[in-house]
Amino acid sequence: MFVRGCQVSVLESTVCPYLARANELACLGLGLTGSNPIVGAVLVDSHGVIVGEGHHKGGAHAEVVAIESAGELARGTCLYLTLEPCTHQGKTGPCTEAIIAAGISKVVFAVSDPNPRASGGAQKLIEAGIETLQIPEASEISFANRAWLHKMKTGRPYFIWKVASTLDARTSAVDGSSKWITGAQSREEVSKMRAQSDAILIGTATAISDNPTLVPRSDISDRPTNPVRIVMGIRNIPDEFHLNDDKAETIYLRTHNFDDLVKLCQSRDFTQVLIESGGVLGTEMLKIGLIDELVIFQAPSLLGSGQSFIGDLDSHTISEKIDLKLQKVEQFGNDLKITLTRERQG
Repeated sequence: MFVRGCQVSVLESTVCPYLARANELACLGLGLTGSNPIVGAVLVDSHGVIVGEGHHKGGAHAEVVAIESAGELARGTCLYLTLEPCTHQGKTGPCTEAIIAAGISKVVFAVSDPNPRASGGAQKLIEAGIETLQIPEASEISFANRAWLHKMKTGRPYFIWKVASTLDARTSAVDGSSKWITGAQSREEVSKMRAQSDAILIGTATAISDNPTLVPRSDISDRPTNPVRIVMGIRNIPDEFHLNDDKAETIYLRTHNFDDLVKLCQSRDFTQVLIESGGVLGTEMLKIGLIDELVIFQAPSLLGSGQSFIGDLDSHTISEKIDLKLQKVEQFGNDLKITLTRERQG
């Protein structure tokens, strides 16, 4: 449903309703775009009315979807985009050409495209006589696309470690029981996180103790296939375990070498990997700098003993602590979802 918002000329705020709406649309593509970024597009007429919307979900790009949804109403409109339109000819044609052909008068985008094969769209539009502007700051939009932007910068996927714990950081009781520390709403959110990831990583210890499925709930995911399951370690997993079913591909990475993990993810062009391991694997990845984001689902309960989600970080003084940046805190039922990213120098 189309809604009225601010006038097309509003550029000074990253919370402009059109860009906020474009970002909402972009996030609908999480887990569906493969190696490509998520992108949202909103077309607005001269009266401030949204006449077309679109997002990238693995096929046509967001700009093209929005233009097709608007039809003839696209002519003379302002196009709001979360990412600079591409100039690249791949499985689909350059979005800049579609924008020019549609007769769009103005383009406002949030984040520059860092991909050298696809960048330069803004300049192409300017040369075609289309007023093209980039908003001065777009931190919330960059954050939504952080996994892809990270891969463009570093050449490796974005690793998110998901933890479910008590207030005192316990993930299981002394007897090993852990179901369920957090509530149903938190578990539903975890299922969404799985659907938004290209792969899910655990160690053999978690595989053997929990016998997990690691697949999103079917009523949550629109994915044509489930995320790849990666099991890291040298122990064998029984044939009858869920990891050997046909619900998703499972890769057994029989090594403890994290360079091999990165190479595997690069060879498959994964953008985001969700880690659902125990404390041993997660702690080691954190120590060597492979954890980019830590998401803690924290239940309002205490155990006082049992397994902690974090192990020995070899920190002996305060100066050796690992700093994390708090990005957001959300409530799911009685639990808190705490999202933190790794603070890095440079």
